[in-house]
Amino acid sequence: MTAASVSSVIVVFQDHVTGAATGELERGLAFAADHIYSAALQGFAARLTPTQVALIRADPRVAFVAVDGVFNALGEPVMVGDLAPSGVRRIEAASATVAAPASAVSVAVLDTGVDLGHPDLNAIDGKTCVRGTKSAQDDNGHGTHVSGTIAARNNGTGLIGVAPGTRLIAVKVLDQSGRGTTAQAICGIDWVAAHAKSLNILVANLSFSGVGASDRDCGRTTRDALHKAICATVERGVTFVAAAGNDASDFAAVLPAAYPEVLSVTAMADSDGTPGGLGNPPSCAPSETDDARAAFSNFAVAPTDAMHTIAAPGVCIASTWLGGNYAVASGTSMAAPHVSGAVALCLGTVLGAGPCAGLAPSAVIERMRQDAAARAAVREGTPYGFAGDPSQPLGRAYYGFLVWSGRH
Repeated sequence: MTAASVSSVIVVFQDHVTGAATGELERGLAFAADHIYSAALQGFAARLTPTQVALIRADPRVAFVAVDGVFNALGEPVMVGDLAPSGVRRIEAASATVAAPASAVSVAVLDTGVDLGHPDLNAIDGKTCVRGTKSAQDDNGHGTHVSGTIAARNNGTGLIGVAPGTRLIAVKVLDQSGRGTTAQAICGIDWVAAHAKSLNILVANLSFSGVGASDRDCGRTTRDALHKAICATVERGVTFVAAAGNDASDFAAVLPAAYPEVLSVTAMADSDGTPGGLGNPPSCAPSETDDARAAFSNFAVAPTDAMHTIAAPGVCIASTWLGGNYAVASGTSMAAPHVSGAVALCLGTVLGAGPCAGLAPSAVIERMRQDAAARAAVREGTPYGFAGDPSQPLGRAYYGFLVWSGRH
């Protein structure tokens, strides 16, 4: 009997069958069970040949035979000297002592670039679409800050991201002042589309915004080249995460957040990394309230826009900065990378496939929103959500449920 001919299975008996049936099968079919179950269910686990499995399936005492699965530890110890920022803890991607593993996929950061030499970032030079620059090295700081929230390393210094150590692909579409053009954005998206397969890019973070609206037709009706580019890249399996904008208004007039093919991220405020609204006002924004929607955050109004909306911490977010440093910043730009990191973990980690593995981007978006809604409904002493989420709405403004990364 070769190893290849044996599979690990779980055999579950009918409810009325006693545990003695396991021994009878062991003797009759010449195998030894690895585990015998008698309380939660009647049955056993064993490594069996296909012939043995077939005979057991045919036994009228057997309810069903299931293939044994694999589970992995959900986290790794936070190394001494590292810190899990409040936003990362608030979405349950980490605790003060346990962090998530790295994602098995790559995340493209389309922004001002990334500090490629930052010791806390696993970043590679992808593409620059800004004239006068030769690499995607960050010369502003915004893209580096975004990157740290996604994936700052669990290396014993600084702080950790949602998916620590995940490979980041730097794509520079904004200049030193943090400005860019539609042509530059399309340049970056086009590069991601061309390299998604070879670099395993399955997530792209877009923490920028411009004025415009969606025709809900991938740009065909309004001749929107940016929309067309995003739709084509989505077809290649890339999930786009976009900041909703910071004008305290409907993001239906904001691009790329208005596109239904992207997961649009609003911002909420958290000051203590825990739910319940018991924290003091955020230190850098005393006018904000713990566990409430951020006053500056855009939101959805139309039901069709709400269908691709989710929330994340975006006030006083600590993350990486230029020159190997760290800084605090606020905005939906800071909320979006929390979601990008969570999507990356949902797609899979270095320990194994995640619940989003193999899903199309549209299904990934739906899964993330379903998980957020399900977590918000769980009451464990205090609610998970925030003032302004769908369970505590503020008029017609829809901010979405708070992204949840605890399952991934």
